[in-house]
Amino acid sequence: MQQPANADEAVTGASVQGRPVLRFAPSPNGYLHAGHAYSALVNARLARRLGGRLLLRFEDIDLTRCRPEFEAAALEDLEWLGLRFDGPPRRQSEHFDAYAAHIGRLTAMGLTYPCFCSRRQIAAAAGPDGPRDPDGAPLYPGLCRHIPAGEARRRIAAGEPHALRLDMAAALRRALPPGGLAMRRLTPALVTEPVPVDPAAWGDVVLARKETPTSYHVSVVVDDALQGVTHVVRGQDLEAATAVHRLLQQLWGLPEPVYFHHRLVRDETGGKLAKSLGSKPLRQLRAEGVAAAELRASLGFAEP
Repeated sequence: MQQPANADEAVTGASVQGRPVLRFAPSPNGYLHAGHAYSALVNARLARRLGGRLLLRFEDIDLTRCRPEFEAAALEDLEWLGLRFDGPPRRQSEHFDAYAAHIGRLTAMGLTYPCFCSRRQIAAAAGPDGPRDPDGAPLYPGLCRHIPAGEARRRIAAGEPHALRLDMAAALRRALPPGGLAMRRLTPALVTEPVPVDPAAWGDVVLARKETPTSYHVSVVVDDALQGVTHVVRGQDLEAATAVHRLLQQLWGLPEPVYFHHRLVRDETGGKLAKSLGSKPLRQLRAEGVAAAELRASLGFAEP
């Protein structure tokens, strides 16, 4: 496992007015690995240096893959690391009504439409050389954007699987400020700077599916606002998604947090650690006799 360069990214520093709120928000769809430990430790360090609070949130909207045993294991791992959180954890699976209400507001604005396409149909329509979103997936070509409302209602009533998408062009016409959207990025010196973002690069993103009545984009934006999160600290792999989050904040009139996207922990081959790739979980390191202080030091943290 490679130590991230400049592990002291959230460096010394500055004071802020008010009391900042940060959050560590893993998904309990597998066991935590060293990349999660690094992210949690960066959050804890920055919370201390800002004199802020650190919250724990379980992003468990995937009711098929997220399981109680993974949540219990995460709590054990975080305690082993020496991390403490302010208040009990928030579980997104307990707040589907809040997300549905916010999606309903977008529908009332005329900014959503049902999509009946499968992933295979989207890939076929986009073609092998078609445009891709920032995650590398085929950009949705808008196949269902203009289905008549009556036909869409009939297909939904018949039980046809569907997703709810954001009409990106209409949303941008409604919410894009003069000069475009930007996020407030926190520098290592704890100074904020504006960075332009481009929601259009994501196309008509999915807001909800029949089996999952919300999406990462919706639930994370709503939760950050409801929990008063002022500083979003997460990995660089999620930086591009901030464009969609900034647009949703504009549409819903929600506060804009400051964003800090930290480096990723990588394995010996240079690849990103991931549950889906079978990266060694923290519980296995513990079973092998690795001490919490040893892991923290390997990640660049002498203290919890």
